[in-house]
Amino acid sequence: MGRVEGKVAIVTGAASGLGLASSKRLAAEGATVVMADINRDQGEAEAANIERAEFAALDVTSEAAWQAFIAGVVERHGRVDVLLNCAGIVKLASIEETTEDIWRAVHSVGTDGTFYGCKHILPVMKAQGAGSIINMCSTASIQGAPGIFAYAASKAAIRAMTKSVATLSTENRYGIRCNSIHPFNMDTPMLQGVQEIVRQANPTAFPDMEKVWVGEPEDVANMVLFLASEESKAVNGAAMVIDNTATIVQGNVLK
Repeated sequence: MGRVEGKVAIVTGAASGLGLASSKRLAAEGATVVMADINRDQGEAEAANIERAEFAALDVTSEAAWQAFIAGVVERHGRVDVLLNCAGIVKLASIEETTEDIWRAVHSVGTDGTFYGCKHILPVMKAQGAGSIINMCSTASIQGAPGIFAYAASKAAIRAMTKSVATLSTENRYGIRCNSIHPFNMDTPMLQGVQEIVRQANPTAFPDMEKVWVGEPEDVANMVLFLASEESKAVNGAAMVIDNTATIVQGNVLK
């Protein structure tokens, strides 16, 4: 207990999935957690059940909304020690099927949302001389995946942004760490939605999909906690993979 005691953490995409699991883990270890999401009803309901958590509505696709949100957190709590950029969406489409609307939707939430979060938390953390930015990526940024073209491109961009922020900080001695997390399939509403689409579109392929190893949201939340804590003080610019070897073996890792 107490691995992030006294820290103030922002988590986007916090109403469900990896963001919710991470919020619970950080709060359980002593952090004050500001849970941000566009889904106000679900976010408020979840935050009400987590000690030391509060909810704030945030549209991560709006730079102005980010600026006002961060200013509000600093006004209420005086500082921000951790930012977890976890908001993201996926659309199933190959490059041949990806429309401009699909491309813009995926990138506005994932790529733009992460960019705005990193950009506008930097001045706060610079003034403190310390901070941990954690960007949620995916093994899709490491392995090719034809059916999630826009999502994979977004996650690859986030991976590169992470390294750029990390090196900027070390070169200028900002004291800020920036790392990315790359989960394989995790048992979240996002994955369940993808599985349902596959089940309806290609029933013969779905049984094979069900055999593939799937991790738990808590597996990712534990990595978030490590990167948020002082235990990872020498970890900066790293891409932390949580995949049970999925990215380094041929074929699928089965349950």
